[in-house]
Parts: sequence; structure tokens; C-alpha cells
Amino acid sequence: MASKGAGMSFSRKSYRLTSDAEKSRVTGIVQEKLLNDYLNRIFSSSDHAPPAATSRKPLNFQNLPEHLDLLLQVDDEEEESQGQVEGRLGPSTVVLDHTGGFEGLLLVDDDLLGVIGHSNFGTIRSTTCVYKGKWVYEVLISSQGLMQIGWCTISCRFNQEEGVGDTHNSYAYDGNRVRKWNVTTTNYGKAWAAGDIVSCLIDLDDGTLSFCLNGVSLGTAFENLSRGLGMAYFPAISLSFKESVAFNFGSRPLRYPVAGYRPLQDPPSADLVRAQRLLGCFRAVLSVELDPMEGQLLDKESSEWRLRGQPTVLLTLAHIFHHFAPLLRKVYLVEAVLMSFLLGIVEKGTRAQAQSVVHQVLDLLWLFMEDYEVQDCLKQLMMSLLRLYRFSPIVPDLGLQIHYLRLTIAILRHEKSRKFLLSNVLFDVLRSVVFFYIKSPLRVEEAGLQELIPTTWWPHRSNKEGKESSEMKEETAEERLRRRAYERGCQRLKKRIEVVEELQVQILKLLLDNKDGNGGEASRYIFLTKFRKFLQENASGRGNMPMLCPPEYMVCFLHRLISALRYYWDEYKASNPHASYSEEAYIPPQVFYNGKVDYFDMQRLGGLLSHLRKTLKDDLASKANIVIDPLELQATTMDDLDEDEEPAPAMAQRPMQTLAVGGSLPLPRPSWLSSPTLGRANRFLSTAAVSLMTPRRPLSTSEKVKVRTLSVEQRTREDIEGSHWNEGLLLGRPPEEPEQPLTENSLLEVLDGVVMMYNLSVHQQLGKRKDIFAELTKSQKVFSEKLDHLSRRLAWVHATVYSQEKMLDIYWLLRVCLRTIEHGDRTGSLFAFMPEFYLSVAINSYSALKNYFGSVHSMEELPGYEETLTRLAAILAKHFADTRIVGTDIRDSLMQALASYVCYPHSLRAVERIPEEQRIAMVRNLLAPYEQRPWAQTNWILVRLWRGCGFGYRYTRLPHLLKTKLEDANLPSLQKPCPSTLLQRHMADLLRQGPDVAPSFLNSVLNQLNWAFSEFIGMIQEIQQAAERLERNFVDSRQLKVCATCFDLSVSLLRVLEMTITLVPEIFLDWTRPTSEMLLRRLAQLLNQVLNRVTAERNLFDRVVTLRLPGLESVDHYPILVAVTGILVQLLVRGPASERERATSVLLADPCFQLRSICYLLGQPDPPAPGTTLPAPDRKHFSLQSYADYISADELAQVEQMLAHLTSASAQAAAASLPTSEEDLCPICYAHPISAVFQPCGHKSCKACINQHLMNNKDCFFCKATIVSVEDWEKAASTSTTSSAA
Repeated sequence: MASKGAGMSFSRKSYRLTSDAEKSRVTGIVQEKLLNDYLNRIFSSSDHAPPAATSRKPLNFQNLPEHLDLLLQVDDEEEESQGQVEGRLGPSTVVLDHTGGFEGLLLVDDDLLGVIGHSNFGTIRSTTCVYKGKWVYEVLISSQGLMQIGWCTISCRFNQEEGVGDTHNSYAYDGNRVRKWNVTTTNYGKAWAAGDIVSCLIDLDDGTLSFCLNGVSLGTAFENLSRGLGMAYFPAISLSFKESVAFNFGSRPLRYPVAGYRPLQDPPSADLVRAQRLLGCFRAVLSVELDPMEGQLLDKESSEWRLRGQPTVLLTLAHIFHHFAPLLRKVYLVEAVLMSFLLGIVEKGTRAQAQSVVHQVLDLLWLFMEDYEVQDCLKQLMMSLLRLYRFSPIVPDLGLQIHYLRLTIAILRHEKSRKFLLSNVLFDVLRSVVFFYIKSPLRVEEAGLQELIPTTWWPHRSNKEGKESSEMKEETAEERLRRRAYERGCQRLKKRIEVVEELQVQILKLLLDNKDGNGGEASRYIFLTKFRKFLQENASGRGNMPMLCPPEYMVCFLHRLISALRYYWDEYKASNPHASYSEEAYIPPQVFYNGKVDYFDMQRLGGLLSHLRKTLKDDLASKANIVIDPLELQATTMDDLDEDEEPAPAMAQRPMQTLAVGGSLPLPRPSWLSSPTLGRANRFLSTAAVSLMTPRRPLSTSEKVKVRTLSVEQRTREDIEGSHWNEGLLLGRPPEEPEQPLTENSLLEVLDGVVMMYNLSVHQQLGKRKDIFAELTKSQKVFSEKLDHLSRRLAWVHATVYSQEKMLDIYWLLRVCLRTIEHGDRTGSLFAFMPEFYLSVAINSYSALKNYFGSVHSMEELPGYEETLTRLAAILAKHFADTRIVGTDIRDSLMQALASYVCYPHSLRAVERIPEEQRIAMVRNLLAPYEQRPWAQTNWILVRLWRGCGFGYRYTRLPHLLKTKLEDANLPSLQKPCPSTLLQRHMADLLRQGPDVAPSFLNSVLNQLNWAFSEFIGMIQEIQQAAERLERNFVDSRQLKVCATCFDLSVSLLRVLEMTITLVPEIFLDWTRPTSEMLLRRLAQLLNQVLNRVTAERNLFDRVVTLRLPGLESVDHYPILVAVTGILVQLLVRGPASERERATSVLLADPCFQLRSICYLLGQPDPPAPGTTLPAPDRKHFSLQSYADYISADELAQVEQMLAHLTSASAQAAAASLPTSEEDLCPICYAHPISAVFQPCGHKSCKACINQHLMNNKDCFFCKATIVSVEDWEKAASTSTTSSAA
């Protein structure tokens, strides 16, 4: 490494003096007196002066080793053996006994000090026990769940139900339940929280046992411990599933040492003394500067000291590090000595001064220590920093976290150290994402939130349905003052947190630096490799769950990474005018199919990658200039079938994979291609060879350049950024994409990883804000003290996770996904290569903005909000039925997102703003037949477009549910009606114009209605039978849920039929259409069946509704009867006279028609006499007249008009009806006369039955012959008569 001052290069080995002659030559560099003064200044020790004989001699490099050995001598007591000590039995290095001292399933860390519960109540003890004296060990609480920590003897027997403290001679403290345990239990101590440190103390001289929490004594827990022969106590813990702790028996300095108590593992006392003395010498070097010209020593501040290549200084440091380097590999000494020294520098100096000193220290470490020594030292240093940052208490000014982050930044600013840590430590050994997390304090008083937010406040919500915001309770002057004071406190808290967040962003800026590639790979490309592997570990379900990054960490990591990414993105734009700003960021579509980015085994929109490569190879060649080698494609397909079981001879015969750049260069098949952690689809991508062609002109075979996708580890900067002959990450640009790159390719890969992170766990974590708010609302009625506590905690969560800046990050991510999807869509069939999670993130990020951030910040204030809503609406409208998307889950997500979108006025208006052709295409897809596709969500969308226009269909919650507990008001189903007349008009036009659209759509709706209502009736029969049994029965909750779902589906299908009849009545009533009569007869049949089942006296429906079973809350008379009434009123009252008569005749002709069912709607058991007025309804019976708040007077009048009309028409029909012989009735339904004959078989039925049958099947109902035509039966009869006469 080059010296900063002299520009010379030194080798550490040259500082190791091996001969006296060599020492003499070096000594002559400076004057003997100056050298003596300098060395005495450096190696003086107030607490350990050298002997007088030595001090009389001038100090030089010849006698310096002897002097240094004397300086580093320690007392005999400090040199005490690290072996057996009185009162302790077991190894001197104390760890958890993972070989035999445990019960249950536990996950133990590599250092055998951390443990995670993986069973009901696992127990583990240490390898060392004590029988005499005073001892202590510490436990760092990583999670605050159910654990019992303490001591036990070797005779204690534990199981999955009984742990430490549940048996004789075992004693435990449980901070989760705030109790102590020794067979019995009593209250003790106080509650612990994640990050707390429990000190477990045992005094075997007095026979007492006690605990401390964060250095504060909780008092004596147990007395009169059993002592004597065979009684020795082991540290032990029992913990439940997923709970975790870390032990410190003395391998690291105790955080809270207790006077008189000794750690179970002896600290390296002698080495500690030596290290502290050597550190003193090292600090002296940094505070003194030699001036050979003047022959004097100059005092210097450490921040101003520079290594100028002076041999005297270099040799002095070499002697120091000769002893210091081996000590700096030990965990205890790194934390106790080096960490304390560096933290002191950071705490006392300015940021620039601290950076300068730390940089000098790291330069000297790399210069004077062997590589393996400094690497071990840095590894231990970062592990200690991470542990301190993660578990330090939250103080009011966040000072501890700020110091740890500042030191981390200072270390990472050192280029060589940064690259080593990034390559070997940060993502490999450490869970470095912890550095970007700001934990929420569980004790608001310790975090100073009471001083920051002295006044608490919480929002009031209206629980009454239908109340507009203007009707909500007015805010009083006192409440306004409280709210403003609370908001000011939140702002103070936010400013403090922003300091920490800015430091975290600085760390990521250092890791994303791509200008430090001199002499090696730049940091950004090392980070990309580690980041991609990090994503793979969290995306794969094969790894151990405890190894995955917790979602709360991922949220903070995402926001910091977005800030750093946008910084570098806009910085690149500043120096490259043709690039794009981060506001216009998206992922070019070629990234998804050129194989340069590894998406592991994640699902693509079009299915598996191997399938897409085979089926779309022609499109890849024509649009992206990528050609798959057929031989490679075939070989890879064979690998996919059974790669793991391929016999050895076949493996030997397989040709080696090649990588050719202007020629053929054979390469062996890398071992990572067969890694079980990679999906088979990904292994295909890794082995498939592609040929590239320039898009401007066709190329000959000899001009093709073959490349093979490399693994993450094998990629270089050129593979990502490209070169003059290679586009790198943007390989295979489609013609729709601009030639100018958006930004650096490496930043595109970071952005792609950010989108993947959001999909993995960030969205799930953002939704947990509801839990905090629900707890706060619940506490409002119970404990005012707890309410204040939760209100301040909520302020912390808002500042760290739900602030305006975090909302803008998620909004930016949403816009990135929208642009990426839009650009990918333009590539046609190649859109199928896009990973599914881009659509998922677009949907979920909008949901997060609306549901999680919307209650804190208004979405309308976001820049370009209306445009973004419209773009998202266009994507949902186009792709919910996109045939290029084959994944069932993502198709369902798109459908559900569109269904939610049309429930809210602002997003529904966005749907109406998309181009007309897209709206019509969306409605056409919604009107596709329901068979063989998930139709429930489609039907829900159509219902929402109609809700607010139908008969008695202006409610938000059903009338009978108003007194029940209000559900989440943000649910789409609880939004106020907001019908779309524009989309209704499109629907009407499509049903009128398409000759096949209306019949196929309505036939499928009628089929589904018949199925849903039949299933509902069958289920309530089973429920009623179970309720009537004498023995106690429990109806399966899943059965109740399915029953309620079938009922809700029946109601929604009826509403769709009501909408269709209202918008396009001629589909049913214009009998010049070939299918109108059949559709009307089917509709009448189903309506009569529904009415008869629901309105019968003391029927099954009434009895089940009366039971009011949990899960069947939505089942009631009102929703289904008003839907049927709406259809009947439209058919029989609102249309022209001719159409009304046609509908009336069909309805009365159905054998299931009962006038009593129509009377039931108005609460009348029998039809009224002609000319009489309707009596008042009986409150004991259902009547539409009882719902004046939901049904208008005009609608009630129409029902009365319908009842009068049907009463009169049924009487006339009864008088005019003629008896029909049984032989003339339809042999299928026995309800209508025969009116049609089938050709060529000659069987007969009524037209309604055969038309309904032919909608689904072309075979004869009786003989299964194929029906060619259906003729009128009377016409057929007359024809045959004429033939016989001739």
C-alpha cells in the first residue's frame, strides 16, 4: 500500500529487523537523542515503568524489543491459568451444549451462543456449571416472547411442556409474563423487551439467586438454594417457537458487569492489559510528529497526523503491531479495546476529524498486519458494531445509534476495507440489513417520547353508515389544540429519526459506489452480486425460515436503497443529458428475456421460462434479435426432464458447453448449474446459448456472436454495463425501446431488485399498521395510560415507516412498475417474459398508498396522482384478461384489483378516463361467458357498476346488519354506491350489437344462478337438519362460509340480470331475436323457484334466517327479494304494453308461478280483492313497505301496480285455460305443450326445453343422435298429412 506522504511502497516484511547490523543502519536515520526522546514518548507507561537500568540506556531500535517485552509484562494474577477455576467445572470456553444438553428442536448459531426456538418449548443448557462462588452471565433478548431464563442442575429433566423453573432445582425469570419460576410461580421483576439484556446472578456462598434487567437489579429472586455434594448449576433457558436470544458467558465484555460477580468464562485479562498498553503506544504515535530538520518532536492532533514514509515512524509502528496484530484477532479484545478507541474518536471529534483518524488507522492496519489478521479484525469489528447498533436502547436523541452508524460509515469510506467487508462479511457473515433498520421503542419513557410528545391525540371515526365527512362530529377547540400539539411532537420526532436515516443512506451510497474500481472490482458490482444472492435467499422457500430477513428490516432497507439509488440515478443524468431522470425510471423489457438478470425460479407472466424460450423463440428472433440454438434447447429440455438422475455414460457423452467471442472457447459445465438451490427453469436459462444479430441488417452465420448467461458470481462489470461490442444488461433491445440508455445498467438491476424486495415482504409488513391502530382504538375505551403509550408508539411508527417521504418512495416505485409494464406490453408476445412480481408490486403499492398511508397523508397531494390512477386503470383493464398472462394467482390478483378499483369513486373515474377502445375491450371481456373461468370477481365488477341504480339497491350495508359490529370501513364491499353510466352504456351497446354476445353471456349467468341457488338450498337443508338433532351439534364454520358465499353469489347474479334487463330489455322481450323467448322462459323459471323457496310459510329459509348463525349474517330476505322484485318490475311495469303482456304470459305459463309469492313482497298472505287498497303490513312478516329508508315511494307504487296486474292477469288466464291431454305435454318438463320436433330423429318437446338443451349440447335428449334442426311441430304434422294424401 502506498504511503500518503512519500508516495513510496512499503512491504511489512521489511520492518521485521533480523540482524544487529540492519538495526544499526536504520537507527542512524535520525539523531540518537531525538530517537531516544521519540521512543520514550511513545513507549512510556505511567502504570508500568521499565527498570532503572534499562531507563539509563538511550532507547533505540536495538534495545526496543527488550524494552517492549518489559512493558508488556503483566502480574502473576493477570497471567492466571485459563483452565479450571475453583467453583467452576467444564471447558474454559463456555458455549451452549448442542450435543446432549438440550430438549426439543432448537437452532443454535455457529458460535454456539445464539439460539432460536423451533419447537413448542425447547430447553438448552451451557457446557459449564458452577458449585461455589459468585457468578454471572448475560442474555441478550432478541425477541420478547415466552422464555424462562435461569439455572438448573444436571439432574433436571425437561420436556416440551416443562422447562427451566418448572422442576426442582431449576430457577427461572420470565419477563414476558413478569414472573419467577421454581415449580410454583409468583410475580417478579418487570417486563422485558427486544434488545434488553438480562443478567443472571448466582451467589453459591449465600445460596441466593437474582436477576438484573439492563443493569438494574430486580431484587433477590430465590434463597436457600440447594448446595453441597453433587449440586452444581448450569446456565439454562427454555423458549417457545421462533423466540431467540444470544448468550454472553464472558467471551465478550459484559455490558453490565456486577461488582463481586465473575463471568463464567474468564476474560483474557493478561491479553487485555497488553492490548490496552499497545493501544496507548499506538495513540502516542498518532499524537506526535518527528521534525528531523529541527530535531524536535511536535504535538499533533490525531486528525492532522499523516504517515509520511519516515523510516523511524514506520519501524516504531512495526514493533507495535508485531505484538498488537495477534491480539486484534480476538473477539473480546476487538470489542473492549479497538471498538472503544474508534468510538471515542467518533464521539469526540467532528465528522471530518473522525473520518480522517479512522482512515489513518485502517491504512496502518492493512500496512502492518498480515491480510488474514486484518480481515479477522475487521470481521469482529463489524460484528460488534452490528450487535451494538441492533440492541442498544433507544435514547431520546438516538445518540447511540448515530455513533455506531458514524463509525460504520468511517470504516466503509476506506476503500480496501469496504471491498473486503462487502465481499466477505456484510452479506455473508452478518445480517447487514440490520444497519438500515430503526427499531420501535417498546418503552416510550426510556426513548424520551414523553418529552418529545407531551400531548397525545388520536383520530375519531364515525361508526354510522352513510355519514359523509361533513356530517362527522365537529372538532372542538380543545381537540384541535391537542391535535396540533401532537403533530408538532411528531415533527420533532421525525427530525431526529431523519438524522439516522440519512446516515443509513450514506452507507448504501458507499456500497453503490462504482468509481472505486482501480485495482479491482468496484463496490457497486460486488454489492450487486451479494444483493442478488440476498434476494434469492429470501425468495426461495428452501432455506430455513429464521435465516430470512424479517419484513420490518426489509421495509427500512427498501426506503434507504431507493434514496441511494435515486441519488446515483440523477447524478448520472446530470453528466449524461441523454439519460433519464429517476422520475422517469422503468425496467426495459429486454432485461426479462435476455438472461442477464437471474430471477431464480420465479414465475413469469407467460409461465415457466423454459416453456417461453421454446414457444416464443421465433418472436425472440424477429423482435429482439435473439436466436436460441436448437441443439442447446433440446439438450436443456432433456436436462429439465431428469437432470439429477442422468446416468454417468450419458453425462460423459454430452458435449461441453461453450462460450465463444469471435471464436470457439470450450468451457467446462460450471458446478453452480446443478445447484439444488436453483430452479430447473433457471438452469435452462443458464445453459441456453443465444446468438445475437444487429437489428439493422441480416448477418451471416460467421458474424454471429454466441454468449452464455453467466451466474451472478461469474459476471463482470462488462457483462452488466456492456462495452463497444456488447450491450450488457440491455442485450436484445426491441424496436419499441429507445436507443439511448435510461441510466447505468447496474442501477437498472438495483431497481429491479427493489421491486422484487417490495413483492417479497414489504407490502405485507406495511399492512401491520392496522394492528397498531386497532389496538390503540380498543385501548381508548379501557386504559387511558396505555392509550397515551400507544399513541406515542404510533407517532414513532408514522415517522419511521409511514412518513410523507416514505409514501413518496412507494409512489415512485408504483410509477416505475407502471412504466415498466407499459414498455413491456409494447413488445407483444415478449411481454410474457416479465416476472409476475412487477404486476403484483404495481397492485400492492397502490393498495398500500390507499390503505396504509391514506389515513396519514392524502393521496391527492401526490404529484401526477390523477395521471397515475388512469395509467394503473388502463393496465388493469387491459391485462386482467390478457392471454399472455397464464399464472392463475396473478390473473386472480388482477381481477381482484380491478374489482376493488371500481368500488371507489376516484378510481372508477380513472377507469372512465382511459381511451374508449380500452374501455370497450374491458367490458367485452367482462361479458365473456362465465364457464371455465373465475367468474365471481367478474360478476362482482358488473354489480359494482350497477349498484346505486337497481331497485332498492342504494345501501352500503344491509338493513339487518346495521346493529351488528361495523367491519373495516375501508373494505371495497362497504363503499358507498358509485355506478358508472358510461360503462353501463358500453355494456348495452355490446349486448345489442353482437348477435352471439348476449345469448352466450346470459345463458352462462342463468346457469350459474341455477347452480349457486341450488347449492345454497342444499346447504341450508343440511344446516337445518343438524340444528334439529337432539344431540349437541356444531356446524362446520367452513360450510357456513360456503353457504353464505352461494347466497351472495345468487344475489349478485340476480342484480346482473336486473341490470341487463334494464339496459337492454329487447334481449328478453323482442321475440324476433332467435333466443329471446328461450331466455325469458328460463329467467321466469328461475325467478319463480327463488320466490317460492324464500317466501313459503314457515319454510326452510325462514328457519335458518331465524337461527342467526355466525357466518350467515348476510343471509336475509331483503337482499334476494328486492333483487327479484327489481327484475319483475322492469319486465311487468316499466316496459311498453306489448312487452309487458309477453312477459306476463311467460311468467304465468310457468307451472311454478304462485301469486302468493308476489303478495309476500308486500306482507300480504293472499292477493287483495279487485278495487281494494292494500292493508298495512304486519310487522311480524317481511314487507317491502317496512324499508322506507331503502325503497322509494315510487318503487313501492310500482310493486303494488305489478301485484294488481298479476292478480288480474292470473284470474283471466285461469278462466281462459283449456285442459290439455297428457300426451300433448312436453315429455321433458310436463309444463308446456309440445311445440317442436327434432330432425332427423323426430323426438318432440316444447321449444323452451330444446332451446335450453341446445345451448350446451347438440345431442338429442332421448336418443343421443346429433340434432341437425328443430322445426315447429304443427308445421311438421301438416307436412306429413299432405304427403300421405298425395
